[in-house]
Amino acid sequence: MRTRLLSILIALILTGGAYPACAQDAGKIVEQYVKAAGGARLLAKIQTLTLEGTFTSDDGKMGTYTLDTKLPNRYYSELTAGEKNLIEAYNGKSAWHQNAAGELGTLVGPEGMQLEAAAQYYNSRLVNPKKSKITLAFVGHAQVRGRDAMQVEITTATGVKRQVFFDPQTRLIVKEAATVGGVEEEILYDEYRTVDGVKLPHKVELHRGDDKYDISVTRAAINGTVGERVFDFPVKSQVKLPDLKALFKEIDDNQKAIDKIKENYAGSQSEEETEFEGDGRVKKRESNEYTFFYLNGNEITTVVKKDGKPLSEAEQKKENEKTQKRIAELQKRETKKEAKAEKAKEEGKSDEKDEPGIEIFLRACQFVNPRRERFRGQDVLVFDFEPNPEFKAHKMVEKIVQKLAGVVWIDEKAHDVARLEAYFTGDMKIAGGLLANLQKGTSFVFEQAFVNNEVWLPTYMEAHVGVRFLLVKGIKASVVTRYWDYKKFNVETLSTIAKPKGATGAPADPPAKPQ
Repeated sequence: MRTRLLSILIALILTGGAYPACAQDAGKIVEQYVKAAGGARLLAKIQTLTLEGTFTSDDGKMGTYTLDTKLPNRYYSELTAGEKNLIEAYNGKSAWHQNAAGELGTLVGPEGMQLEAAAQYYNSRLVNPKKSKITLAFVGHAQVRGRDAMQVEITTATGVKRQVFFDPQTRLIVKEAATVGGVEEEILYDEYRTVDGVKLPHKVELHRGDDKYDISVTRAAINGTVGERVFDFPVKSQVKLPDLKALFKEIDDNQKAIDKIKENYAGSQSEEETEFEGDGRVKKRESNEYTFFYLNGNEITTVVKKDGKPLSEAEQKKENEKTQKRIAELQKRETKKEAKAEKAKEEGKSDEKDEPGIEIFLRACQFVNPRRERFRGQDVLVFDFEPNPEFKAHKMVEKIVQKLAGVVWIDEKAHDVARLEAYFTGDMKIAGGLLANLQKGTSFVFEQAFVNNEVWLPTYMEAHVGVRFLLVKGIKASVVTRYWDYKKFNVETLSTIAKPKGATGAPADPPAKPQ
């Protein structure tokens, strides 16, 4: 008992009378920071923030530093020394950078997600972490410049983590550590001064990879004019967009031919689903492995492993029966569809329905920042998209598309999408929210590879979902799907996919596609 009292007393002395952070939760630490930084009311009113200054790098070079943020999720960081510019930016749709050699490029995968997370973090001001889909976890005490600090781990909706260190006396942030754009960064803050009622640092020590920059802030502005063009690709790097209406029509028209080519391929895929608690801790994780092929534009999958373990003969037989049932249903549906179309043709009518296609994006979205890049060894057209405020959505699919913002990579020669990143800019309510509510920030990634120099086939899908069902049950989860081992169908491959008809016992692999 005396030992416990002594440790509390020592902590009280070290923290200037503040109760040790081990007795607090991360939420309380962040609340105290918000209050010390100027209060939730003032911080919430920050639309734009600009920090400008000069720096001396660890090799003695002089340069300038700029940081711009803008609600809801814009971020721009620039270090300029002579003719070299290091830029990292997120424009609300895509992440991009410029390296020391002057090369510009769109960031994808973890690097892009890290910049998106940085944009979300800096614009949130930590005023309302729950609303910003940010989870907090207290890590413990740490030393920053020889002084005690309280370390909190911050996790965004996409799972990107950032370590933030708070001074137990001032309650202000003294250090941040994260991977941004694929580079390890540490930022130390000092000399806080009040600007329009908000405390902002005027000394910044930036460690980026092996480089160090000592930055003196010469201008700090809140709610100054920061245009959208600041966050966009430099105009000189952009190209003229082709006729998107014609391009999208070509992609739609080509889809039937693509679906037919895809039916020549089979492969394997894995799916890992992770469900999270409200505080970001993992609640449940499941993984399955499948074999699959395509039929009438549909992906036919058969489970072969659960949580890394092959199915038993009885389980595999059951899964194969499910697959055969699914095949029969699709074939029956296709037969009815063909019969209906034939009847309509005989009667001189058109049976074509207004099925949703990629052309919906033309009406529901607007397109910016076109550029040409290399992606997986192919030349692609890349552009950002965002909701078109003038479009009046009526159908459900139109309402969904109009809520999306993101970036798309298109192979103009193959007439297909190589990669798509998108997120919901607002909540998407289904049946007025009574049935389900897809929450703002829900995001997904879809990526393909050019196989056998003839068709783009899926290689990766990732989704981070926040959804509430029936106004009660909420789920926060991520799903990652990977595709591999594509094989083109021929007599030899077909013979290895399933045992001949009439064979006893469960086949070693799922049923073959119908001929």
